Amino acid sequence: MKAVGYYQPLPIDNPESLQDIELPAPVAGARDLLVRVKAVSVNPVDTKVRKNAAPEAGQAKVLGWDAVGTVEAIGSGVKNFRVGDRVYYAGSIIRPGANAELHAVDERIAALAPKSLDDAQAAALPLTTITAYELLFDRLRVPKGGGEGQTLLITGGAGGVGSILIQLARQLTKLRVVATASRAETREWCLALGAHTVIDHSRPLAAELKAAGIGEVDMVASLTQTEQHCAQIIESLKPQGQLAVIDDMKLLDAMPLKTKSLSLHWEMMFARSRFETPDMAQQGALLAEVAALVDAGRIRTTANASFGTINAANLRRAHALIESGKAQGKVVLAGF
Repeated sequence: MKAVGYYQPLPIDNPESLQDIELPAPVAGARDLLVRVKAVSVNPVDTKVRKNAAPEAGQAKVLGWDAVGTVEAIGSGVKNFRVGDRVYYAGSIIRPGANAELHAVDERIAALAPKSLDDAQAAALPLTTITAYELLFDRLRVPKGGGEGQTLLITGGAGGVGSILIQLARQLTKLRVVATASRAETREWCLALGAHTVIDHSRPLAAELKAAGIGEVDMVASLTQTEQHCAQIIESLKPQGQLAVIDDMKLLDAMPLKTKSLSLHWEMMFARSRFETPDMAQQGALLAEVAALVDAGRIRTTANASFGTINAANLRRAHALIESGKAQGKVVLAGF
């Protein structure tokens, strides 16, 4: 089968950083769906793994953790899907990725794709949707329909996770949603997705919040550059507030959280699939819930750039955009 992979970590401007390759087709395990991949999207985790994870000698590593496709075969223990189903999912960090014609995925972390979206539009959603949903409801523990009188600050609101988190918070809670963006186009993007207010993260956050008449906030979803913004985030949080973090950093000093009794929450959407937690199927369930919201017109796709078919050259372009820090919404690719 056709696939895109790499044999050693290399800068994205090196033609060998991602290569078109041929691999044997995977075989579905007992709980697996064997999916013919129709579309994928690219996330920051793709670039981080490519730059840091060396494959076994002589072996290619295939990336890709967002996919939409058609079920071609099912494992002996599959209960919820059948051949021909159109599914979407974000896969597992410890299994081969979806940048391939055929891909095996555990049925517990997949769901039927939104009917109202095409393959590329749907492929933009799974990983960031799971991250945003788990951050909001499992880590910050905001009740569905709750949060009235409270304010959520989302740093990096125009990114992949921010773009869906704004929508989930607006559609499923009563939180006041404040997003950060530093360019006119990203500011308008956040407002169009439903943010009540947008402030500029290139300026001190606490001063920006005060200028907007908001002052301190109850919770912060820090989605990017947490090290850079940490002091301002702590200043901006109310006593006993909550900070949820998803990005990688060299160091996060938690001691400054103590004075205000602030709580720190990590969100890693691969934790459930990596450790096969008892509630692993919650990811499939939440994707099904969001698919229904999409088809009801309440949630929109965050796809914002199409880079053509799934091949090495186009994926290198997508990785380069992600690494530039200027991506808005999601980058999608469709077809081989």
